[in-house]
Amino acid sequence: MPLSRIVTLIVGLIVILGLSLWLIDSLSRLYWQLSYSPLLGNLLLLLLVVLIGALIAAFVYYVLVMGGGGIKGKRRKVSPRRQVQIPEAKSEAASTTLQAVRQQVSQIQDEVARQALLSKSREIEANLARGEIQVVVFGTGSAGKTSLVNAVMGRMVGRVDAPMGTTTVGETYCLRLKGLERKILITDTPGILEAGVAGTEREQLARELATSADLLLFVVDNDLRRSEYEPLQALAAIGKRSVLVLNKTDLYTETDKEAILARLRQRVRGFISTNDVVAIAANPQSIELENGELAQPEPEILPLLRRMAAILRAEGEDLVADNILLQSMRLGEEARKLIDAQRRRQAEKIVERFQWIGAGVVSVTPLPVVDLLATAAVNAQMVVEIGRIYGCELNMERGRELALSLAKTIAGLGIVKGALQLLSTALQLNVGTFILGRAIQGVTAAYLTRIAGKSFIEYFRNDQDWGDGGMTEVVQRQFQLNRRDEFVKAFIQQAIAKVVKPLAEKVEAMEQEETEK
Repeated sequence: MPLSRIVTLIVGLIVILGLSLWLIDSLSRLYWQLSYSPLLGNLLLLLLVVLIGALIAAFVYYVLVMGGGGIKGKRRKVSPRRQVQIPEAKSEAASTTLQAVRQQVSQIQDEVARQALLSKSREIEANLARGEIQVVVFGTGSAGKTSLVNAVMGRMVGRVDAPMGTTTVGETYCLRLKGLERKILITDTPGILEAGVAGTEREQLARELATSADLLLFVVDNDLRRSEYEPLQALAAIGKRSVLVLNKTDLYTETDKEAILARLRQRVRGFISTNDVVAIAANPQSIELENGELAQPEPEILPLLRRMAAILRAEGEDLVADNILLQSMRLGEEARKLIDAQRRRQAEKIVERFQWIGAGVVSVTPLPVVDLLATAAVNAQMVVEIGRIYGCELNMERGRELALSLAKTIAGLGIVKGALQLLSTALQLNVGTFILGRAIQGVTAAYLTRIAGKSFIEYFRNDQDWGDGGMTEVVQRQFQLNRRDEFVKAFIQQAIAKVVKPLAEKVEAMEQEETEK
């Protein structure tokens, strides 16, 4: 408890005690005067005690509880129970998303991928803490991006710092805008659509910078080409706030400039506002004076400066929050894809293990009825283990129910007969006739196990949901994917090594044993 509150409590109790003594003395005199009526005197005494007790209790309650620094407040601090609050601000939502991403990343087994995602997560958190507005200038190399940056840095009034660092992807400058508390970082990126491997790599880096921008300045020097329109539309589709800048307007007549602006606004209608299409001349061509000297006109970038100022002042806070949230959500999606690929690899190993186990069992104990192959191929333990990979804890009874249901679907679709025909043809070219029958059933069991396992992987990937087409559509799709020639050839070679050769050796050993007898 703070010292000031303790002093207040002591002083208050002394005052109350003094008033109580005075009150007791006054009432005692009244009590003796009423001594002729004992009942009335006792009631008066009881009222006095209750009044003093209530006064002390009220004072203590006010100091300790209403003040917020007492026992109740302490209990709140040490309480292990925490209330989950739904974040109202976008920055809080971004922080919550990043926490969820870190939990996802902890599940990734690939050390390199995990560290890369953690690094991105820390970078996003740092950007969230700094709160700087990232403006990225994007476009082809000939559109005049660098001239635009130079013009903006020279024309924007306020503090202008030296370049923060030169990299292989361009230069970033820091500047201040009057009326805006946040710093503005403006980045000049390499040009897109450059030829060669190096040009492709630079374009990829430029696209990554554009994706991380709070505000994108997409620079063109004429009407949009398809190769420019596609990346602009793609960036707008992920929620990137963009301004389309027509540069080099000094090369056009006023009529041509207005015509190009009209076409640009028409092409981007629906994802960029008309007000966000502006015309500038960042580095006008020199003009010859009457005396023959060349004069350099001032850059004409006022429309862009006005639009940038309006956007950043009105939307700056939201732009930063939206972009941080977008980046954290994209990072979360990247983590989910890595986890999904990891789980798929683990599940496929389980399927492969069970397919050859089933093949070995069936090859030594052939089944008299063809459709029984479907039941033999779908192993309940395989279903349980695949479910566990995807965080679904199933008991064996539930595993058997799912296995039996899928086995009936495989048999009902005629996939057993189709698999027998497919594999019989392939095996006849590679296996001797004396073990062909057993080999066909064993390999078919392995093949059906694979189809069943792959189907269950899709089922658990989709949160135990077969989708709109149900189990039938999933099984049919897996059968079609696993009957392609290149897969069948590779599968037969594996089957020969894992099923046919061990079976042949066993049959040969049995025959030799019979001969010796």
